[in-house]
Amino acid sequence: MKKLVPQNDRVLLKPIEEGEHTYGNIIIPDLGKERPEMGEVLAVGPGRFSEFGAFLTPDVKEGDIVLVPKIGTIRVEFDGQEYYIVPSREILAIIEQE
Repeated sequence: MKKLVPQNDRVLLKPIEEGEHTYGNIIIPDLGKERPEMGEVLAVGPGRFSEFGAFLTPDVKEGDIVLVPKIGTIRVEFDGQEYYIVPSREILAIIEQE
């Protein structure tokens, strides 16, 4: 069985599609708006060394829902599924469930 394993401080995400807004039966797409991508963390790399020699571990864990920028996010297709790979320092926010 093959699987993707992120290296260094990279994070493997499964994209989460945000639904389009509706008004009655009319679908209102968000045309022309650049929104961050949302994804579920599937795997996290071990971390990386800083320029000062300190080992930095990613702040996210498997199962977290995160926001990442559209630009700079690497999209890959693996076994027919789309995934994102992004450095952990590029993650904009963790969405916490209350």
